[in-house]
Formats: sequence, C-alpha cells, structure tokens
Amino acid sequence: MLFCSDLSEKKRAFLTGTLLLTAAGFLCRLLGFFYRIFLSRTIGAEGLGIYNMVHPVYGICFALCGGSIQTALSQYIAAHESQGRKVFRTGLTISMVLSGILAFLICQYPAWIASHILIEPRCAPYLPIMGLSLPFASFHACANGYCYGAQRSRVPAFSQVAEQVVRMSLVFLIAGKWAAEGTEITVRLAVYGHLIGEIGAASFNLLCLGLFPPQGRNMERAEESSCLMPLITLALPLMGNRLILNLLAGAEAVWIPNRLQMSGLSDAESFSVYGILTGMALPFILFPSAITNSIAVLLLPSVAKDQAEGRTESISGSVSMALRYSLYMGILCIGIFVLFGCPLGISVFKEEQAGHCMQILAWLCPFLYLAATMGSILNGLGCTRTTFLQSVAAMLLRLVFVVAGIPLFGIYGYLCGMLASEMFLALAHLWSLKQRIPFIWNAWDMIAKPAILLFLAIGIHYFVSGFLPAPAGAMPLFFKTSGQILLLSFCYGVMLLYAHILRK
Repeated sequence: MLFCSDLSEKKRAFLTGTLLLTAAGFLCRLLGFFYRIFLSRTIGAEGLGIYNMVHPVYGICFALCGGSIQTALSQYIAAHESQGRKVFRTGLTISMVLSGILAFLICQYPAWIASHILIEPRCAPYLPIMGLSLPFASFHACANGYCYGAQRSRVPAFSQVAEQVVRMSLVFLIAGKWAAEGTEITVRLAVYGHLIGEIGAASFNLLCLGLFPPQGRNMERAEESSCLMPLITLALPLMGNRLILNLLAGAEAVWIPNRLQMSGLSDAESFSVYGILTGMALPFILFPSAITNSIAVLLLPSVAKDQAEGRTESISGSVSMALRYSLYMGILCIGIFVLFGCPLGISVFKEEQAGHCMQILAWLCPFLYLAATMGSILNGLGCTRTTFLQSVAAMLLRLVFVVAGIPLFGIYGYLCGMLASEMFLALAHLWSLKQRIPFIWNAWDMIAKPAILLFLAIGIHYFVSGFLPAPAGAMPLFFKTSGQILLLSFCYGVMLLYAHILRK
C-alpha cells in the first residue's frame, strides 16, 4: 500500500530511514555474530550465562532513565517539530539525572544486588561496570529519540555501527593484552565490552549533535514551558510499562538457571544451557529482525504524526505493509532455521544443542516480528496501555512455563513457553489494531502464498545443490551452510517479487 502511491516527502523519509536502519542493523548483527563467536570461545557458555544474568539489572535501570524517554521524545517531536530543541534538552536533563542516581546505587551496593536480587553472588564484580554505562546509554537514547522524531535516521543508523566497531576493536585489544600477560579472560571482558560500546555510541551522538544541533523555531516562553508536563505525561506510562516488563524479564532470567537445577542439572550445567540459549541460539533467531525492528522504530513517529493529522488511510497502509513484510520475513526464517539450525550451531559455536534450540525457535519468527511491528504501531496510536497489558500477559504466560515446564522438560519446556507467549502477543496486537484501524488482511497473500513459495524455493535449493561441483562439498561447514542459506533466500525473494509483479 505504501509503495503503490506516489512518494511524498514523508514516505521518502520513511523509506530512506528504513533502508539506512536496515543496512546498519544487518552490519551490526553481522559484526555482533563475530563478537558472539569470540565471546563464546573465550568465556564459554557458562560465562555467557552469567553475563546475561547481569543484564536484567541494567534493563530495569535503563527502563527508568533511558528507553521510555527515548520513545516519548520520538513521539512528541514527531507531532511538535517546532519544539524539537527545547523538548530534547528537557528529556536529556531528566534522563541524565535519573541515570546518575541509578549508577551511584549500583556501584554502592553490588554485593547486595547480586545476592538478594539476582541470587548469584558471582555477578557482584560486574554490576558496577554495567552501572557506569547507564549515563552514556541514556544520552545515546535521548539523541536517538530526537533523531527518530525529526526523521534524521542517519544518526541512529551510524551510531549503531560506531557502537559495535568501537566495542569489538577495544575488546579484541584488551583480550589480546590479557592473553599476552597471562591474565584469565572472564566475564569481565564482556561487561567491559558493553561499557565501551555505550561510550562509543554516546561519543558519536555527541559529535553529530555538535555538527547538526537540534532544530526548532523561536517560541514564546509559554510555549517553551508547556513541553515539560506533556513529555513527562507521555514518558511516565511508558516508564511504568517498561519497568514492569523488565522486572518480569529479570525474574525470568533469575528463575531459569534455578529451575534448570531442579530438572537435574548442576549449577555449572544450568548456566551453560542458559548461555547456549541466550548467547548463541537467540542471537541467530533475532538476526533477521534488523529489518522488522527498523520498520517498527520508524513507524512509531510516522503513525503518531498521521494520527495527529487525522490521516487514517495512511495508517492503514502502514499497518498492511508492516504486516505483509513481517510475515514474509518470518516464513522465510522458519525454513532457514529448521533446515540449517544444526549446521549453524555446530559450525559457529561448536554446540549442537544451540542448533536444536534454533530449530524449535524457528517457529517463533513470524510471531516475534509481527509483535514488534504491530506493538510499535499501537504505541504510535497512543495505545500504550493496551500494548503494556498484552505484553504483561505474554510474559506471565512464559513465566508459567519457566516455573512448571522447565523442571519437567528442561530447557525445551521454556522454548515451548516462548512460542506460546509470542503467538499470543502477536495475535493480541493484531486483534487490537483491527478494532481501531481498518487495514487489509489477506491470508492467501500474506501466509499461504509465501509458504508455498518457500516450499518451492526449498525444492529449487535441493535441486541446484545436487549439481554443485565436487569441491563445494569439501568447503568448511559454515561457508557451505551460508551459501545454502543465500541460495534459498534468493530463490524465495525472486519468486515473491515475481508474484508481486503478477498481482499488479
């Protein structure tokens, strides 16, 4: 729908932003894969599990001081472009004050947090380092929020790349120095990497804001002062929503290793399994979401602006477009991870269990990508309460599987819980959107046709693979698997494009 009409300035900005964020997202995910491989082979699966245990504290704090304010800035500036400079300064001040307080508390009480909240004393040394990253992450979030709202997608896109490049470069240097000195490489390396990445992203954003400062027309004093309360009013519900969701996610991260021990695993084994899932399998599943996440981020201010201007037809077109391409991507990923999950797990991480997890989580992809894009549209429409309640319900459903399923079925009980919760969340978001926006839904065009084309692409892939020259069979498993994935994706994409042209 969005592509069928003539391209207005808004649509051109949206498409350009999507392409930039998608390209940057793919580059970052690609670099992140090499980084994950490096970490898995230096700190091991157990180390990855401990590292991912520290993140709930960071996630809860960032929900309070950064993430919600970024979203509020994006929405408010998209609807009130003339107040961009003032709103940015206001949001930044709030964010930096909160992040400073939270960083101080984490640095002061790491042992208590590790023992009483995370229930894992080994996390204590890493919490202060993670806490120091909060002010940098908050500045980064506010700068990106302004840029998304002002449709300056280049800065967030390139800041992602800067963050990843700086993190990887310095972590590799630190690891090399420690190895040369005979220093043991522990989880501390991964935590330092997080801090370094946030410093790099914040520095890049600061440079960009210095060169291209926030814009805004001269305003009356009354108009300037009027932005504070609306921004706080917009941010507080988002803050509460993110906080509760991160608390539930934190409870999940704490309970999973504990319940794995109840299933018969040792302490080290439970953290290893948790590390394999969160540090190896899930990053692969989330890799294609670079496209859908880019669309979701840019749809929020776009939809907010359309709603403010009363353009229901434009919102309907955005919903239909996001729905279609989320399903196209999700169905392709089912085929990729079901067919190639095990070869990817073995060739990349030397862990067959990571491959088995990918094969199960493959069915998660369509619902995961749908939930992200539909949730962003609902937030853009101002339905934050709806998305919050549905997300809480999905998290509670997943926690039921954590508590009841893991002791009986091990980590596979949790995987089933992830599938159930994401399916529920995606369908709930779709139902809520349908109540508000009359968008086009065509099951044949959006589900049946791409599924049939995927089966045809798989058949073509196997047919063509049979005619590959003999040396191809001697290739390293990773490169052979990558070539097969590219061939399958190419066949699927060409047939989708051809079907689209025929429909026109």
